[in-house]
Amino acid sequence: MEQLPPLDDLTLFVDVAREGGLAGAARCTGGTVPTISRKMTALERQLGRKLFERGPRGYALTAEGRAVLEQLQDLKDIQARLTRSLGQPDAVRVRVTAGAWTASYLAKRLGEVWRKDDPWRLEFVESTRMLDIARRDADIGIRSRRPDQPWLAGRRTSKVEFAIYAASDDVRGFVALSADGPLTPSVRWVRGNHGGEIITTACEEGTLVDLAVSGVGRVVMPTFVASRVPGLKQVAPVIPELSHDEWLVCHHEARHDPPIRAALEAVATLLTSKSLPPA
Repeated sequence: MEQLPPLDDLTLFVDVAREGGLAGAARCTGGTVPTISRKMTALERQLGRKLFERGPRGYALTAEGRAVLEQLQDLKDIQARLTRSLGQPDAVRVRVTAGAWTASYLAKRLGEVWRKDDPWRLEFVESTRMLDIARRDADIGIRSRRPDQPWLAGRRTSKVEFAIYAASDDVRGFVALSADGPLTPSVRWVRGNHGGEIITTACEEGTLVDLAVSGVGRVVMPTFVASRVPGLKQVAPVIPELSHDEWLVCHHEARHDPPIRAALEAVATLLTSKSLPPA
């Protein structure tokens, strides 16, 4: 035998064997008796074995037929699993790395551009270090500068601005990230300009927002994030030295993969619509 028979023909053989004839196999598969008969004859010829004894009571398995059936007992289950897997593939996980403020913003608005039946899912990965997109530590990076490596493609999305926010104008003092956390530009700015006014610290940005909303102190945060937080108001002008362009970065080849391309477009939509009012 030069090559194995088609999987469909082997599955059909199992149906004929279990149903005891062509008519029963036709009923359970939706095929026709002449077609199934022709396929079984061709299968016997290809295998070089007589699989059935044909008679008025149907198709009875020969000893060789029983041996083949024994080897194919799990074939229909395997075929069903393959059909489900290949017919409805799992959504591709697209890994994105972003600063905590941006990651939180994307997570809160992701439902505007993504549905459960989309072929991709956004997965947020560690953002405290510069992940290597070239080595595929992440698929998409959201960065504060244009990429200069030739293997990376960049797309400018918007200008990010920072300002001071508080529950009211009369709130004094600041809340800031703890000193043992990542030293982002905004963290350095607060500590360099208002280090003596820090009332308390927190380990993550969400807690800073909660502290500021409760009136504990002022917080420095991106304007596009703060504009969507009820209970906060801008109490000082935009901080020029913290303003920067935002870039959506991806490997220049990976950006053409359909799931990554879809995720890039969805993320770009959210990042370029930061001026929209809160939902």
